Amino acid sequence: MNVLIIDDHHVVRKGLIFFLKTQKDIHIVGEGSTGEEAIKLTEQCMPDLILMDLDMPDMNGIEATKAIRKKFPQVKILILTSYSDQSHCIPAIAAGASGYQLKDVEPDELVKTMNEIMDGENYIHPKATTHLMSKFSHENEDIHLWHELTKREKEVLSEMGKGKSNKEIATDLFITEKTVKTHVSHILSKLDVDDRTQAAIFAVKNNFVK
Repeated sequence: MNVLIIDDHHVVRKGLIFFLKTQKDIHIVGEGSTGEEAIKLTEQCMPDLILMDLDMPDMNGIEATKAIRKKFPQVKILILTSYSDQSHCIPAIAAGASGYQLKDVEPDELVKTMNEIMDGENYIHPKATTHLMSKFSHENEDIHLWHELTKREKEVLSEMGKGKSNKEIATDLFITEKTVKTHVSHILSKLDVDDRTQAAIFAVKNNFVK
């Protein structure tokens, strides 16, 4: 398994490299500290799996994951972060990550997760899963809110769930960016959420992303 490590904390990167080098069949092919470096190194090293941090300068892990999965769909990405809340987890999975693991994981458990992902499985840390389920426990209410949206608003929300920007949504739906902003405003109001991230979480959690 060829592994690329992306984390803006030098100590974290070196600690992961030190441990993973002791593991049979795991080969470290590169390391980086930003999302932009992740994209460049993926093209250069062609890893099988990337251990990706979320909170990084220049380009965060979610944006990098989205870009890498679009260009290199065969590359698996495991998010390794300290954030267990749904506002980080759902966008990461929606961006194309195959797994979501926390940094306080035991080393052997991390290797197990890496192998599971390479075997084609998906993984979300139980703490993140608990937060997701506690946040969204009113499924019937969610379905009702979905039906309150117009056809076009549903299309826009679906694209938001994919992590797309207003500009990208406008291009894909053949409408102006100003129109998209109007639809987004209506969607936030109808769903009674504070921002587009929460709206995207709503869409992904309820399988409204087409």
